[in-house]
Amino acid sequence: MNKAQFIAGLAPHFNGSKKDAANAVNVIFDSITRNIHKGEDVTINDFGKFKKVDRKARKGRNPFTGETIQIKASKKVRFLPAKALKEVIAGARKLEAAPKPAPAKVAPKKAAKVVKKAGKKAPKKAAKKAKKGKRK
Repeated sequence: MNKAQFIAGLAPHFNGSKKDAANAVNVIFDSITRNIHKGEDVTINDFGKFKKVDRKARKGRNPFTGETIQIKASKKVRFLPAKALKEVIAGARKLEAAPKPAPAKVAPKKAAKVVKKAGKKAPKKAAKKAKKGKRK
């Protein structure tokens, strides 16, 4: 599933608005990214934990040439799945039914104005018929 598919799956929960669903997804991702950047862990109950990890500089090996190279220190994001997520993936726990989208609110229809167009045109048509009848 990519981001567009994720947004499309959420759209029914936002009354079919992909724009609102995309906005919600972007806000969530932005919030997670900003908190991890600050060095804070982001924990979502029954899902998992995102945390920033510092990796030390180390030696590695170039697989093509076999020579030893120095790998720089870096910062990575690690995701640690929660126990509940692990159980669902392993099949030890069943998923609850997916939440159903709220029914779409339908605006009440306005009473249509009934205009008797035939009544206004009828005298004109009758007058035209009368003129045609006189010409013949």
